[in-house]
Amino acid sequence: MTLRLLSIPFLLAAAPLLAAEEGGGSWWNPAWTQRQKITIDAASDTKLPDATGAANILLRLHEGNFQFTAAAEGGADMRFVSEDGATVYPHQVEKYDSLMNEAFVWVKLPEVSPGSQTVANLYYGNAAPDAAAASTETYDADTAAIYHFAEASGNPADSTSNENNATTPGMAAEGSLVGNGLRLLGSGEPVSIPASPSLAWSEGQAATVSLWVNPSALAANAVILSRSEGGKSFRLVLDQGIPVVEIGGTRSTPGAPLTEKTWSHLAIVSAAGQVKLYVNGAEYSLAQVALPALNSPLAIGGAASFQGEIDELRFDKVARTAGWIKLAAVSQGTSDAAQRLVAIGQSETGEGGAGEEGHGGALEHVMLFGDIAKNMMFDGWIAIGVCVLMIIAGWTVAIKKFAYLNSIDKGTKEFMRLWKTLSSDLTALDHSCNTSVKSLGGKADPTTEALIRKSPLYEIYQIGSTEIRHRLEQDRAHRKGLTGRSIQAIRASLDGGLVHETHRLTSGLVYLTMSIAGGPYVGLLGTVVGVMITFAIIAKSGEVNVNSIAPGIASALLATVVGLIVAIPALFIYSYLNSRIKNAIAVMQVFIDEFVAKMAEFYQGSDNSGPVSKVIE
Repeated sequence: MTLRLLSIPFLLAAAPLLAAEEGGGSWWNPAWTQRQKITIDAASDTKLPDATGAANILLRLHEGNFQFTAAAEGGADMRFVSEDGATVYPHQVEKYDSLMNEAFVWVKLPEVSPGSQTVANLYYGNAAPDAAAASTETYDADTAAIYHFAEASGNPADSTSNENNATTPGMAAEGSLVGNGLRLLGSGEPVSIPASPSLAWSEGQAATVSLWVNPSALAANAVILSRSEGGKSFRLVLDQGIPVVEIGGTRSTPGAPLTEKTWSHLAIVSAAGQVKLYVNGAEYSLAQVALPALNSPLAIGGAASFQGEIDELRFDKVARTAGWIKLAAVSQGTSDAAQRLVAIGQSETGEGGAGEEGHGGALEHVMLFGDIAKNMMFDGWIAIGVCVLMIIAGWTVAIKKFAYLNSIDKGTKEFMRLWKTLSSDLTALDHSCNTSVKSLGGKADPTTEALIRKSPLYEIYQIGSTEIRHRLEQDRAHRKGLTGRSIQAIRASLDGGLVHETHRLTSGLVYLTMSIAGGPYVGLLGTVVGVMITFAIIAKSGEVNVNSIAPGIASALLATVVGLIVAIPALFIYSYLNSRIKNAIAVMQVFIDEFVAKMAEFYQGSDNSGPVSKVIE
């Protein structure tokens, strides 16, 4: 017993360490508070033909898989560490937008092997991190140049340390495959990349050129990339959608055309006196010719060239493996296979709190609303107060209307069951006896009678029965029936009852329509006034910075959020209630037609002044 008691503190002390080990190993550095597991799964869907060697993995970060609020500005505190915590992998941020919660990050891994999983950890959450390794180290020494085309304007820049920057500008294509891309119009001056030692090709040299293309039109011999010097030339052409590598007068064998307005990955690999073309990671065609010796400028697009977008253009000084190409083609895309290949795990919190799995981020978002509300101005609270009154009125009406419709549905179902029996012989009902009428000819016991009284059909039935009794009592000529005019008059009374019951069904819905129409406008008014006052205060104080603007703008926008919270549920509730009310009204209209038809059938008089058939119509 004593040993067991002594072991309890030890187990309690060891529990955080055990939890950390289950969550993916010991914490790399306590200065970083957040960690997410990155898994490259080459053991399931994506079958790599061979090992990749040094590989660059693209991570697409967004609000659903990364806590932007916990990271430093610009993602400066992001570190990618091996699973054992021994190696920090270089990375390069192509784009980081904390406002739109979007980032594209390239990470260098030593190798991805086929049939296995490669795991790394992303650490962040350090407000004052040490300087990271140079972003150019993300690419190995065999990478000659890589162009992300991330620039909004100007000349495309090389992201490697070779600085093979273009000497002519290109047209940026926003929202391309990975951030921005390069748009080619099929005419004009090409984007020129100058000659350099790192981009020089020797005769028969091993090399790799890869890029993504998205053709907007399929034309004949549309040049994507070209290079020539003397009588030697190299061209990558899209001929009616068919990608072709052309070296001198030799072309690669044609294959199936690419799909218009769809992104496709192309890779050209030169090795052993031949050139292979890969499309979307699979070998596509072959040219039995060696790569020529060229050290001239490279041209992207130009006159009579490719029309569409390109992205992630890369030049390598070695023949990359088929596994490397397959990995790039799948992981850089946006398909489901890409998401399964590169998986980003949930966030874990350091300092003994590993395993939170993202709950801290959600809680932080909720807490932000409290901070925003603290900066709310008086006019904003007025708008929110009006919205709260709309919510109370609208939901009160909705709850009462739900209960009312449920009760009349039950009453209508029971009434129609009894009416189906009674309507086969309406004369069995003694209209002069109030008890007989209320109990539908004695077919309803007191409990059932209390239930069917809630149905609007019962009210219409009562009106019709009362009118029949009055007409029969006035039958001085003993015609023992109803004339056509009497039936027409009774129908008018039934229609009046329909209008009355319709008013009962629709009463109060105006509060929901007011919430739908008025909620957003009241919230918007609070926002506009709040923004106006915020800018007036800034103009008066002369302080123009994010810290002085953001709190006021955020609190002003809270009024619009509350207005939408009023309107959106009210819209769905109103649509549902309105549908049920329309169904109830349709049932009443059908019942009136049936009641008049049965009345004309069983109480037809000898007077031909009003044909029954005409009345029924």
